Amino acid sequence: TRITMTKKTYNKKIGLYFGSFNPIHNGHLILAQQILENSDLDLIWFVVSPQNPFKERSNLLDNRARYFLVQKAIENNDGFRACDIEFSLPLPSYTIDTLTYLQEKHSDKNFTIIIGEDNLKYFHKWKNYQAILDYYRIFVYPRPNCEQSELFKLKNVIKINAPMIDISSSLIRENIRNNKSIRYLTPEAVREEIEKNSYYL
Repeated sequence: TRITMTKKTYNKKIGLYFGSFNPIHNGHLILAQQILENSDLDLIWFVVSPQNPFKERSNLLDNRARYFLVQKAIENNDGFRACDIEFSLPLPSYTIDTLTYLQEKHSDKNFTIIIGEDNLKYFHKWKNYQAILDYYRIFVYPRPNCEQSELFKLKNVIKINAPMIDISSSLIRENIRNNKSIRYLTPEAVREEIEKNSYYL
């Protein structure tokens, strides 16, 4: 008799953590690690966004530089990957387009979106938001001062237990411009890279 091997689920369930990561900081990393620990995800991909339709571009560091900083930040973590898929997709980047592309390219994988609770308020403005809600799980991490969203009633929208860490990329950029230290706000490898290249000055 033939024995059928069950496929291992390892690296099948991928959490997509979208962000401009301008720059990536310890808040992003602590959050991602907590989500990995408190869910069934095998991996988290940090999807570096080239241009958010809702954000000004003015102080956005070069795409490749931000992607490289993400790589430096996560190089010792087997549960994390850096993903630059949106750099090769049409701008502006819409989540549904990225998901569709990734799903075609990686048909063996199961994708979950990771977003902050503050994003739920505007979720109905996302392109084809209904399709995202129908076909993908959404892991939501807590953010300060958010009212409970109606979307939590849906089975695909799951609140994840993670600490609220109020480090922001804008605080880091401001510190750099004011010649203040960013030690302990970002991983050392990221801090060294930023200083070496005089980023955000």
